[in-house]
Amino acid sequence: MSTENEGNAVPPAPSAPPVPVASPDASPQGAAPEGNAQGATRSSVPQENPAAPPAAPASDQPPAAHGAAPAGQGAAPAGPAPDGSWPPPPQASPSYGSYGSYGDGAAYGGGGPSYGGDAGGPGAGWGASWQQPAPKPRGGRGGLVAAVLVAALVAGGLGGGLGYTLAKDRDDRGSTTVSAPDSATQVKRAPGTIANVAAKALPSTVTIQAESSDGEGGTGTGFVFDTQGHIVTNNHVVAEAVDGGRLTATFPSGKKYDAEVVGHAQGYDVAVIKLKNAPSDLRPLALGDSDKVAVGDETIAIGAPFGLSNTVTTGIISAKDRPVASSDGSSTSKASYMSALQTDASINPGNSGGPLLDASGAVIGINSAIQSSGSGGFGSGQSGSIGLGFAIPINQAKYVAQQLIKTGKPVYAKIGASVSLEDSSDGAKITDQGTGGAAAVESGGPADKAGLKPGDVITKLDDHVIDSGPTLIGEIWTHQPGDKVKITYKRGGQEHTADLTLGAREGDS
Repeated sequence: MSTENEGNAVPPAPSAPPVPVASPDASPQGAAPEGNAQGATRSSVPQENPAAPPAAPASDQPPAAHGAAPAGQGAAPAGPAPDGSWPPPPQASPSYGSYGSYGDGAAYGGGGPSYGGDAGGPGAGWGASWQQPAPKPRGGRGGLVAAVLVAALVAGGLGGGLGYTLAKDRDDRGSTTVSAPDSATQVKRAPGTIANVAAKALPSTVTIQAESSDGEGGTGTGFVFDTQGHIVTNNHVVAEAVDGGRLTATFPSGKKYDAEVVGHAQGYDVAVIKLKNAPSDLRPLALGDSDKVAVGDETIAIGAPFGLSNTVTTGIISAKDRPVASSDGSSTSKASYMSALQTDASINPGNSGGPLLDASGAVIGINSAIQSSGSGGFGSGQSGSIGLGFAIPINQAKYVAQQLIKTGKPVYAKIGASVSLEDSSDGAKITDQGTGGAAAVESGGPADKAGLKPGDVITKLDDHVIDSGPTLIGEIWTHQPGDKVKITYKRGGQEHTADLTLGAREGDS
């Protein structure tokens, strides 16, 4: 799930956790990437947060998701197909998540009594007149108190003298501490231990600083993808530097390199940058198989939470195939949809783009978003980890990264139909009309060839339950164009199935 994605209104996916605050980037100097918010971890959308920016005005038609192509909401065209507009993020609430959430905290000490108030009763305020108290009768009890005090002082002096003498004698005998032999300090950490995995992986991670031409930017994380100098990260980490900005990547050794964006995919929230004058000794991280990950498997996250580079945290896989829609909250932002790996490893703004490793040190995901409680953290008011982090499965990210390196543009799988993004738990409903008045079902597209029609409600894609439009989009985007899938849908209360071959759409526009 920095955190940092808030803002764009999009109807929520019922099963999906509120959109994270976008895995979260921290600002280069520890300041927030945007609006003085720290970090760049996206947050899942939607979230219930009163501070959320106003939702975009809805059109007459219900919003539709793309991928399925979204219908009814004013998103940019998605390509030549009628379902070209981008699915907007589900109804957002403040949090980033992808960028971190912004929460309101109670004032320090608020609500408590004033210091010194009512201490002396009525008329006892500062500056009130003072009267000499009546003298107390003298008696033996006062003498007893004095005697006790004197005795105590004498005893204290005696104890102090004895203590000094004993300490002096002990000093003469030497220190009582024991030093470990040199051999004991050279701890051997077996392969597979967290320390061993971290030691091998850290040199292949970088802290990324992205700055736009007007000085806006933030901090995120990335990891070495190949020996040619390509670094994989999140799109929202580098978005500020795409058009005329500046990028740098710093290794744990302190070596810093300028970098450039090779390609970025807003829908997938994946980007590839390349180091300028890359060193010849780069060590790419091994890529695992995210399809084989099981709930309960150990996870290790590496990143720069709140700008604290080279931070290692651990947890487990809490869930798989978690539908998440997130946005960085900017006015031009498009939603990212993923069928995510959920982990309780601590992920905060600045962790975005960093690797999520398994117990062997292989990359199984890219940390991208967090769900946040909305409470401030680290003195910035930006939300932090509550144990709900989301990572893009590496099998999907690997395919996207290879496409970006090859052509500079992402390729998305699609069914060629517009589906509603309205809150629902029944499935993804094909809308009556597509975006901009286009047909809801693309003529000659995969859905059309499979016999799907407006009003049909898709409830399954292969064996995965579909409960909403965003869930369907995220699931479609885990596939590649040309993949054959089975669609289960309802029409008139009757259940039907259809096989179709996924089509392709190139680019984000």
